[in-house]
Amino acid sequence: MDLIVNIEQPFKITNMTENYDVIINAKGGGIAGQADAVRLGIARALVNEHPELKKVLKQAGFLTRDARVKERKKYGLKKARKAFQFSKR
Repeated sequence: MDLIVNIEQPFKITNMTENYDVIINAKGGGIAGQADAVRLGIARALVNEHPELKKVLKQAGFLTRDARVKERKKYGLKKARKAFQFSKR
């Protein structure tokens, strides 16, 4: 339920809740990441339709992409940082 509220925030802050119906397909990541991606997409779509809303959405932080990505696996390790267990003998 909290994620649905998160997705609807761009509509609520711009008072456009009743003006749009949205159908979304999201792939990859977890449900929280997908919810943030949907919120970003909705905010960008609102800016495309109504450029005057950009300032409001930007101040609320809805036009900022989360730049964190998975760190690559290094050779000689199990994962990006996890090493194999050390054995003295």
